[in-house]
Parts: sequence; C-alpha cells; structure tokens
Amino acid sequence: MGMSVTISVATEQDAEQIFRLQYLCFQSEAALYGNYRIAPLVQTLESVRQELVSDCLFVARLGEEVVGSVRGSITEDGAAAIGKLCVHPRLQGHGIGARLLRAAEAALAEERGATKFRLHTGHRSEGNLRLYRRVGYETVGTAEGTDGVPMIVLEKAAGAYVATA
Repeated sequence: MGMSVTISVATEQDAEQIFRLQYLCFQSEAALYGNYRIAPLVQTLESVRQELVSDCLFVARLGEEVVGSVRGSITEDGAAAIGKLCVHPRLQGHGIGARLLRAAEAALAEERGATKFRLHTGHRSEGNLRLYRRVGYETVGTAEGTDGVPMIVLEKAAGAYVATA
C-alpha cells in the first residue's frame, strides 16, 4: 500500500529539505534559460530559514520526505506574492503543485488578508504557465527577474481561490 502526499505548514525542521529540493527542482528552469544564477539556485539556507519565520510556507510530504514547497507573503498593495513553487521531478504531473498553491492561497487570504494573488514565471516555462492558467491565473504583464530572465506576471482575485479548490 502506497503512502499519500500530504500538504502542511512548513516547520523550522523542514528548512534543509526545502533548500535541497528547491536546488534540485530549479535545475531544469536554469537549463531552459542557460542561467544557473536564478534566484532559487543562489538562495542561502539561512534565507530559507528566515522565510520560514516571516512568510507563509507550505510543504508537500511523502512520509517524512519533503517533496514539494511553496511560499507567499503579503506585498504593500495587499496582494500575495507567491513564489518558488516546486515539486520533486519524480512526482510532477500528479496535482501536487496545484494542491500546494491552493493551500498557500487559502492561508494568505484567510489569515493574512490577501486581496489578490500574484506570481511570475519565466517566459519559456510552458509547464508552469499551463498550471497557473489552469488554476485561474491570468497574465497581467511582464517583468525582468533580478537574474535578467524575462518573466510573465500572473494574477487572480483572492476570492477565486475557492473556485480552484
């Protein structure tokens, strides 16, 4: 009998697993852009620990193993910035990313008063764009990442998270 993947709030004990998972998962994004200096790959373990304290961070677990994560924080305009969504490559395509997004959206809206959700992904990241559009995000603009990668900015209203649950 197989184990189920569970979604829960990340704890301080998860920091190292999140750090390692993020490094593994974002290798394919780095390869897509020929840029191995993208933010998730150069983030420090200490910075992940700080986000655990300040941000809304969820993990997907398979037993004791962290196999996915996402984080969000409230910006000055009341929007929730959601980022660094990742799922272990061996478990991608099974809805874990969408479940992580829903958990983060619910917490950011209910506990932190988010009025809308905003995220961004690289312009060549078709799989990410498909997921985000499938769960209700719409393109609202473009931006350049701090690493120089052209980004697509997507948003959806906070009330819309219920419709994707």
